[in-house]
Amino acid sequence: MARLLVVHHSPTRSTRALLDAALAGARHPDLDGVEVHVVPALEASADEVLSADGYLLGTPANFGYMSGALKHFFDSTFLQVGGALDDSGGAGEGGGGSTAKRPYGLWVHGRYDVTGAVRAVGSIVQALDWRQAAETLEVVGDVDDAALEAATELGGTLAALLS
Repeated sequence: MARLLVVHHSPTRSTRALLDAALAGARHPDLDGVEVHVVPALEASADEVLSADGYLLGTPANFGYMSGALKHFFDSTFLQVGGALDDSGGAGEGGGGSTAKRPYGLWVHGRYDVTGAVRAVGSIVQALDWRQAAETLEVVGDVDDAALEAATELGGTLAALLS
């Protein structure tokens, strides 16, 4: 059975609502053969990343960046899951290891702007050589019905790709 790992930081009602909607999509009854494994970003391990077939990431945009919790997730798993660093300590070429080419999706919620958070996550997953499988869901301001519907579609898309 394929495994979708959902790594998130959802400290607010808005980010929790997006998480719940994404999970509803990923767990849609018409999707068979996918186990959805949900882990808060501060608790996710490299073993969980290595045992997953795809990834769904969620974060608030804090001060123009991804949450510290999601950054901690990447910092604590990057090298163990195949990330590579160049001589300067930046993201190197040829990363990804056994997780290369695996699909991922991302949702980001911010009050005013999510650009920096989206860019930061994109840089890291590029260094891991993960494949973006759906358009990033960028939600600015209030989480409305359209945002929840898009989150449901995002979760469903990732799970469908693995089923």
